[in-house]
Amino acid sequence: MSTAAATAGERTGRAKPSTMAQALGRALRDSMAEDPTVHVLGEDVGTLGGVFRVTDGLAKEFGDERCTDTPLAEAGILGAAVGMAMYGLRPVVEMQFDAFAYPAFEQLVSHVAKMRNRTGGAMPLPITVRVPYGGGIGGVEHHSDSSEAYYMATPGLHVVMPATVDDAYGLLRESIASDDPVVFLEPKRLYWSKADWSPDAPAPVEPIGRAVVRRPGRSATLITYGPSLPVCLEAAEAATAEGWDLEVIDLRSLVPFDDETVAASVRRTGRAVVVHESSGFGGPGGEIAARVTERCFHHLEAPVLRVAGFDIPYPPPMQERHHLPGVDRVLDAVARLQWEAES
Repeated sequence: MSTAAATAGERTGRAKPSTMAQALGRALRDSMAEDPTVHVLGEDVGTLGGVFRVTDGLAKEFGDERCTDTPLAEAGILGAAVGMAMYGLRPVVEMQFDAFAYPAFEQLVSHVAKMRNRTGGAMPLPITVRVPYGGGIGGVEHHSDSSEAYYMATPGLHVVMPATVDDAYGLLRESIASDDPVVFLEPKRLYWSKADWSPDAPAPVEPIGRAVVRRPGRSATLITYGPSLPVCLEAAEAATAEGWDLEVIDLRSLVPFDDETVAASVRRTGRAVVVHESSGFGGPGGEIAARVTERCFHHLEAPVLRVAGFDIPYPPPMQERHHLPGVDRVLDAVARLQWEAES
């Protein structure tokens, strides 16, 4: 990310450090300014400006009819958004915390994901569901889930997650403009990560559905996304002491999935490790490992491995550092990639 930040600074000549939360807020503000059909709604998004202050200032600038505080009722929030979208608006819903979104899951699966197919394409639902997700901030129960696998398994949804400040702005703008419903997962522990990013000249980013190689390498591929990207980049740097030159791929979206970029990397390196916070059993890593194996079987020097959260409910804050994939666990997996085959 430091390389990307330097590039942004050189490009604009006047960039200054901005946080991911600020970039997300600017994306909402710019989308609302350009398109009067964009509405923001959720708990505390108006007067408070959001629990993470992402929506700070929107109610003052656009009024509470376009940045609306709602009751604490997630199913009602998303149900209202379905009606708004059916009448031509582009609602952006904030779910405040990941596990609080579960009461709205029925609306998401039964209506948001299916409406376009149900109407033969006549009625898209351009809804963006912002979900602050993942651990690493010392949150208590219901505040640190990694729920992406549920959304991935629901046909009709796009599932997007930024890991850089540039992507936070660019991917959220694209999500709001999309005619397809998007579940936009915001890594909570990266909200205060910084980059030299200018709101007046935001960097263009790859579109939804395209993965990015954040670090080139030739020994093995680390496939990751969201909050695990900084962990993988740190692991890749540490791995050079062992003589491993690791490539790091940031998926950026799980649906659509960029098979082309992932397969090209694994065919070149011959080894792959999937890293994410979500539980290993039934998690995204199983699907990704299967896709890599199907497309790269004759190029693989070792089985595709996974480094994931443990198969338990998210632990208390004092234990989360053991639960979340860290640099040591990533390097342990890399060490198990049958390197003796090359000797």
